[in-house]
Amino acid sequence: MRLYDTHCHLQDERLEPDLAGVMARAEAAGVCRFRCCATTEADWPAVAHLAIHFPTIRPAYGLHPWHLATRTPEWKTLLHARLVAEPLAMVGEIGLDHAIDSPGRDEQEEVLRDQLTLAAELRRPVSLHCRRAWGHLFTILRSLSRLPPALLFHAYSGDASIIRPLAELGGWFSFCGSLTREGNRRGRAAAALVPADRLLLETDAPDLAPRQAPPSTPNEPAYLPHTLADLAACRNQTIEETAELTWQNACRVFGEEP
Repeated sequence: MRLYDTHCHLQDERLEPDLAGVMARAEAAGVCRFRCCATTEADWPAVAHLAIHFPTIRPAYGLHPWHLATRTPEWKTLLHARLVAEPLAMVGEIGLDHAIDSPGRDEQEEVLRDQLTLAAELRRPVSLHCRRAWGHLFTILRSLSRLPPALLFHAYSGDASIIRPLAELGGWFSFCGSLTREGNRRGRAAAALVPADRLLLETDAPDLAPRQAPPSTPNEPAYLPHTLADLAACRNQTIEETAELTWQNACRVFGEEP
């Protein structure tokens, strides 16, 4: 069984003290590849370092809406240069978050538009964060003259009713440990309706741990099989079928050999 963790933050300081152990436990659990997403300019070098030293880690670089205040005036030039220098890198984690007051919505939209435009120009997939902002995100995506080749909605939390229009825009839908939580009927309904060729798995480690993970410890890729099992149940599939489906989908969206 091969699993692809399509969105995690292995550069996070909560995982750094035992990163060798994190990677070894992931391998033992069948997690063969990782898409490691940066969130600020400050951690772009850390993600690049991990991708060099661990051949199973693929990088993603972007500015998360929570951290826009930390960006420098040169951030767009630096991001462009890094992506050009690393052809396997994607853009992420980027997006909108209307659950926070600062930065404001206009600033979030401006930075998101800049990053979407860059991803479209360089033909890179993007990993998108969206919280309480689906209508706004739709408006932005539909207004762009050119979209990135794939839009990965990470830790998908939208309603099942918007899956089809998002898929028509190039959307892919990734599910994490929140799917395993009791009472998450919305997530389970969405997981059941995602087109088979757009379904992905992730951990968002070290956050959003599945309910089966030890309490008060960081989430890590080794826990991905718990989400896999619940995702398979949502779709009335075997664990093995869902594992192979999500593996093949991830390799295809990232342009990698299975």
